[in-house]
Parts: sequence; C-alpha cells; structure tokens
Amino acid sequence: MTRPRPAAGGGRVLGVAPERLGRWLDGVATRHGAFDTAVDDDGTVRVTCADGTTVTLRAPFGWTPGPAPLATFTAAARRPRRAAVLLVRRGRWATGVFDGADLVVSKVDSRLVQGRSAAGGWSQQRFARRRGNQADAVVAAAADTAARVLLPHAGGVDALFTGGDRGMVDAVLADPRLAPLAALRREPALEVGEPTKEVLLATPARFRAVRVHVVEPGDRP
Repeated sequence: MTRPRPAAGGGRVLGVAPERLGRWLDGVATRHGAFDTAVDDDGTVRVTCADGTTVTLRAPFGWTPGPAPLATFTAAARRPRRAAVLLVRRGRWATGVFDGADLVVSKVDSRLVQGRSAAGGWSQQRFARRRGNQADAVVAAAADTAARVLLPHAGGVDALFTGGDRGMVDAVLADPRLAPLAALRREPALEVGEPTKEVLLATPARFRAVRVHVVEPGDRP
C-alpha cells in the first residue's frame, strides 16, 4: 500500500495492492458501514458507504465489468499483466518489462549532465548551451535504449508506465520509433527517485496498485 496523500477537491488518494484489495474493502465496511457500488463508463468503481463516505477505485489496467462488479474488478486487478516501464531523470534512465511483478528484461544506464553554474555572462551562456546539449544526448540515448529493450515487446504489453522528469520522458517518447509504446502510456506517472535498478524493481508495487480516492463526510466543505 502506498502512503496516503491529500487529493485535489478533498479526501486522500492511496494505492492498494491487488492482493490486499478485498481485505481493505472489508475494513472500509467495518469502519463506514455497508456500501452500494456503481460502475462509471470509464471503468471507475464508485462505492458509497452508509455514513456518506465515498471510495473511488481505478484499476491500473483495463477491465470488463460483470454481474458482480466489485468481485469482477478485484479479480481483474489481481490478474498478472505484462507492462513496460520507462524512467528518465537528468543523466540517468531505466527501462524494463515486467510479467506481473517479475522483471523479464531491463537496462539501466547513465550519462553526465553538469549541474548549474554560478558564473554569469558569456560563461553562463556557454555552460547553459553545453548543459542543454548534454540533456539532449541523454534523451537520445534513453530513446535508443527504449527502442532496443522495450520496443520488441510492444505488441505483447498491456501498458507503458513512466516516471521521473516528465519533460524528458515526453521527449524520449516523441521519438517516432517509440510511437507503439507511447500509445500504451498510462497515467498518472509513477513517483520515483533516481532511475536505479533498485528503483526499477520497486515499480510493480506502484503500477499494479489500485488507485483509491477516499472522501469522508468531514472532508467535504
């Protein structure tokens, strides 16, 4: 389970592991009373509890509602999926393909990008140009890595999850070669630190989590 954080418009947002979702919903019923369930057109599940608390569930992957929508939703969230991951920050990037939580293939790499300079005038301008060129080189190298590692799997993955510096990720995915991957991109972006192998291995706990928005009566104006 990811740490709860305040949500726009009130309440809190958190991620719940698919394997824990059933028990977590049992806890909601214990704390807030029996609930009714409805499914929106976009596949979002809305739970309304007896005390007025609302819980909105969004699956990380697509699913098809059934006669018992909450049970169908939970079963779909638990089903192993194949996903691609692209993480990019200044000077470092990581790519990987996962079957469920298991890493199938990956590549983590880095390239020097200088920090900011305190110098002014022409020195500052030359430094800024050099730094910009280095950042462009990182984007190009990360795109090459994604094309080599992720693209061969594009036809078999259900989604692409991204994280890091959004501008750099956008620039990488703007590479025409990566159009099949860009079309699979899912939001929201993963909140990650430096794209190390350790950080990459931890991403399934985030991208497999069911996104939950809880609004209790006291959270409303």
